[in-house]
Amino acid sequence: MSRHRMLALAAPWVSCYGWADAYSPSLCVTILTLFGVICMNILTYYRSLVVFACFPCMNFLLTGPSAFATEIARQSDMVVRVWPGEPPEWDTPEKAEQDISTEDSRTVAGHPVIRLSNVRDVELHVFPATTESGKPSPVTVVICPGGAFNILAWDLEGLEVAKRFQEAGVNAAALKYRVPSRKMEPKWQPAVQDIQRSIAMIRAGKVTPNVPAHVGVLGFSAGGNAAFHAATAENRLYKAVDAADAEISPPDFAALIYPAWIVQDDRPDQFREQIEITAETPPMFLAHAENDKHQVFNSVTVFQRLHAVGVPAALHVFTGSGHGFGARIDGRADDLWPELCVRWMRDSGWLLLNNSDSQARTGDE
Repeated sequence: MSRHRMLALAAPWVSCYGWADAYSPSLCVTILTLFGVICMNILTYYRSLVVFACFPCMNFLLTGPSAFATEIARQSDMVVRVWPGEPPEWDTPEKAEQDISTEDSRTVAGHPVIRLSNVRDVELHVFPATTESGKPSPVTVVICPGGAFNILAWDLEGLEVAKRFQEAGVNAAALKYRVPSRKMEPKWQPAVQDIQRSIAMIRAGKVTPNVPAHVGVLGFSAGGNAAFHAATAENRLYKAVDAADAEISPPDFAALIYPAWIVQDDRPDQFREQIEITAETPPMFLAHAENDKHQVFNSVTVFQRLHAVGVPAALHVFTGSGHGFGARIDGRADDLWPELCVRWMRDSGWLLLNNSDSQARTGDE
């Protein structure tokens, strides 16, 4: 590097720290160069320690989002196929499943997002959690990524969220549901079928040997729309395929994170579809940003309807977070929504503060 180039690079630092008042630019360059050499020697000497301490971040930055998500997926206890054979009839994609993200795709919290398309194999990626006494968690949540029913934000709103809830003591199962659903009407139907079947399998002991006392569904954006329909559905949307479907079992609760397409654009106090909220509707947790492109009334109106009939509900509205923030830490207030959701579960008595095991039951009961 030429001397003039080094001076140009050093100029902002010299000006910033006021060194130009006391030292010549040439001397400043010499000092900065020596400082850089010392730092490089230190990093080289302690390279093993640095690599070990920073492995998760380095793995993400150096190998890309797909490899990072694969690493998280390996931490799941198992992957369970949801349908024993072919799923209910739908417009099966002709192309193979793939991540369609590019270098120009939107990032979240400074990192890329895996966008899975052509998903035909419905799977639950299971992250089991335990109480402080080492017994299985009494709560399981099925996590549904968003993606406009066209793709799945698989790491941002799936695997990463499941891992975070597992660490908080909640069993989590990231659902890889079928997309796209371009020809289906309504578009949410395949996703709701996959949610209903997943909950039935969990309650039948086909996912984990210990059946949790409470099974809920958590969804983002389009996944939040599907979670809402699953929580309010009066009937199973597919024909029973085995003993797991012996009973119709709605979720015990639902968490809707910036849900989309629930209310009418021009009449945000009205639902888009004929959905009835009754006293039997499961409790719900809602989180949204006030500046979301999918208006905040998708959550506010749901909360108001629940409150009107006495169904327990919690609503959190964040400032300036936009749409699609997932559960990544970005230094904003919305970073806290997973902890708020877990606290809500505890306040509801499903996940006790002392990690009591009294709420858990086994499949033999």
